[in-house]
Amino acid sequence: MRLSRFAPLALVALLAACAAGDPLEEDLPDMGDFRLAHNIVVADNAQQVPPSRNAEPEEWVAILESEIDRRFGAYEGDRLYHIGVAVDGYALAPPGIPIVLQPRSVLILSVNIWDDELGRKLHDEPEQIMVFEGASAETMLVGSGIARSRNEQMQILARNAARRIQLFMLENPDWFSIDPNAAEESLDAVEALAEEAEATPEPAAAATQ
Repeated sequence: MRLSRFAPLALVALLAACAAGDPLEEDLPDMGDFRLAHNIVVADNAQQVPPSRNAEPEEWVAILESEIDRRFGAYEGDRLYHIGVAVDGYALAPPGIPIVLQPRSVLILSVNIWDDELGRKLHDEPEQIMVFEGASAETMLVGSGIARSRNEQMQILARNAARRIQLFMLENPDWFSIDPNAAEESLDAVEALAEEAEATPEPAAAATQ
């Protein structure tokens, strides 16, 4: 039986309420000696990649610092570390683009991890991280620019970015005195969550039946 022409919009309204899960519902991995000291984000040189909604540097600073704090603030290790992030570029999928193009929001960051006691970075070059908004059933129907507000897109990107930052840290367990075997298991688990969060699923078959 073919759905009514209003059914896809009703489905969007239903699914939008649960579009972005809280990362704190995840089982956060052991991080050894890690305790977050300073969490510093700069975005003055962020390049907007069109087509994109606009976002001010201070908005990126606020939302990224908030999500990094949410992900790392509960760790109570014996050693202080700093996370430094520079926003290099972004695109926030706008409304009004034909769905066939399937525009995706993306965020590009440069990340540095500092050891407070040593007073230096733990790696020579910044780690560049690219994260995608990811899609869900409602965005596949009408596109992210219609199904999600600009703030929702930014929050999803920031949460995905915090997860990717943790992946980078777990790839270097010696920095935090994490057991290598435990770190490898955690790495696999967090990477699976990251890939799921940023994936683009196939369009829902129900919309065409």
